[in-house]
Amino acid sequence: MSTDWRLFRGDAEPHPVTAWPKPPPWRTFTGGGGERTGGGAAGTADREAEDLKRNWRYVIADADRDIVNAALHLHRPLLVTGAPGTGKSTLARALARELGLGEVLHWPVNSRSTLAEGLYRYDAVGRLRDASLSRGHDQAAGSADAPAEPDIGDYLRLGPLGTALLPRSLPRVLLIDELDKGDVDLPNDLLTVFEEGTYEIPELARLKDPLPRVRVTGPDDERVGVPKGRVTCQVFPVVVITSNGERDFPPAFLRRCVRLDLAQPDEVQLRAIVDMHLGPATTARAEGLIAEFLRLRDSGTRELATDQLLNAVHLRVSGGVTDFERLREAVFRSLGDV
Repeated sequence: MSTDWRLFRGDAEPHPVTAWPKPPPWRTFTGGGGERTGGGAAGTADREAEDLKRNWRYVIADADRDIVNAALHLHRPLLVTGAPGTGKSTLARALARELGLGEVLHWPVNSRSTLAEGLYRYDAVGRLRDASLSRGHDQAAGSADAPAEPDIGDYLRLGPLGTALLPRSLPRVLLIDELDKGDVDLPNDLLTVFEEGTYEIPELARLKDPLPRVRVTGPDDERVGVPKGRVTCQVFPVVVITSNGERDFPPAFLRRCVRLDLAQPDEVQLRAIVDMHLGPATTARAEGLIAEFLRLRDSGTRELATDQLLNAVHLRVSGGVTDFERLREAVFRSLGDV
């Protein structure tokens, strides 16, 4: 029996890996970039992955697509519910990509998340520390001049929600992920911001400077002016809020959202998803796995997510995997199993 595919053998014998396995297209990242070449098998694999990315599209039912468009036209948040793996979070990335609205602003919610955290963070302790260090340095140098106070903008960073509400001619896409994991008061705290599209930063509102500049969420460490410490959007952002249905939201919050309940993808949609991620040739070889996945999921035997099917198909067709039947049981393990 071949063991070539087993990178880890569990035999305590060192065997350094010289060629790392090619990842699934949805697990390909963008770091580095200087080591790849355009020729040979590696170059061909890279081109195939890029072709799949270019052909990527979000598989969605017509009725669900129209609900999304209703939220866009109404400039209302879209509250997306559904079972794990139905594509709730991916919908935000699909919107940003298809509409050319830039990188998605991501706010992953947990039990400690607050509205203030989503709007901005102020490092008052860091500013006080740096001011003390500056005074100590000036005293040691014998300077008679009063030390300059650190710029408050260096200690303020807008959060994902705060950045999304900056005035722009085109909106940003904001993903508020798993809101039902947050504090029970968080949905109510969001109401005023969603209704009025504005918020104040008290630390800036008290300044004499009419246009203080602060950092925003993003990879470029961009700085923007905040007139008199208040941010007001020009166009309401595209807000996608996901929920796993772990608890109910207050009626006042639901009234301000357009609700979309994503169903599990059917057989046609599953084929389209496999085709999109792994290519038509792979889909043709995956018919048995798709049928098995549907049988287990739809019979209620197991609670399964779509990415479990993709994982199984990738392992099955990648070549070299031995004893796939046993591995399939591990990959198709029910989400409800403890």
